[in-house]
Amino acid sequence: MPLPEYEIYAVKYAERMGTRGGVFMGADPHDGPLAMDYFVWAITSPERTIVVDVGFGRAEGERRGRTFLRCPTEGLALIGIDADKVEDVVVTHMHYDHAGNLDKFPNARFHIQDSELSYVTGRAMTHKHLRHSFVLSDVVEMVSMVYGDRALFHDGEDDLFPGIRLHPMPGHTVGLQSLTVNTTRGTVVVASDAAHYYESYLEEPVFNTHVDIFSMLESYRRLRRLAPTDDHIIPGHDPQVLKFYPPPRPELEGIVARVDGAPRASVQSS
Repeated sequence: MPLPEYEIYAVKYAERMGTRGGVFMGADPHDGPLAMDYFVWAITSPERTIVVDVGFGRAEGERRGRTFLRCPTEGLALIGIDADKVEDVVVTHMHYDHAGNLDKFPNARFHIQDSELSYVTGRAMTHKHLRHSFVLSDVVEMVSMVYGDRALFHDGEDDLFPGIRLHPMPGHTVGLQSLTVNTTRGTVVVASDAAHYYESYLEEPVFNTHVDIFSMLESYRRLRRLAPTDDHIIPGHDPQVLKFYPPPRPELEGIVARVDGAPRASVQSS
């Protein structure tokens, strides 16, 4: 039986302007600015809708100096997705910008790697540097999902649904996971923060926030092995995603990109 072919949407909800020296290890602190977009993703077919990550709220974003544009649920509503009706959410990792709105999906089950929740509730969080990118209330909310029978744990690679598979990508966090999704153009990799930018897997610079540099670099390469071409990888924070891929409707240009089809330009030529 053929696998379902899914549509995939990248939905922008916030942004910030940083510097290369603040984003990548070893970058010249005098280098120019480097923009960062914040996304959630939706994977849809006639049979189901899966949301990937839930973003952060306005208060947390502003506390960290991010420009909050819209609630992620409002962005999803622009493509016809009602957060109240979503049944499955993949939490790629527990950083504040990926796990900050769990309560806005009241009927969802949350898919997370065993190692990620163990990490954010264990000894590592006694180190202020390691817990900087996590928010206690987000962690407590996820633990409440465990006790409410709404957390589904995955231990390594796992089939989520026919045509959608979870892949551990440690390095940025201990239990970060990416997804491979079957589409009309073959396998598309929703990398999330396994690769923040296209250059992450093309040139392998080290992102400043990490728990294991070697694992991060290996995850960059694993992404490329999973994808038919480099154009089949969707990075987690690159503004180029909205330039490379068209919106589902003209009025959503710069807000939503449909990334299951062919890009407007190849990453190798950008």
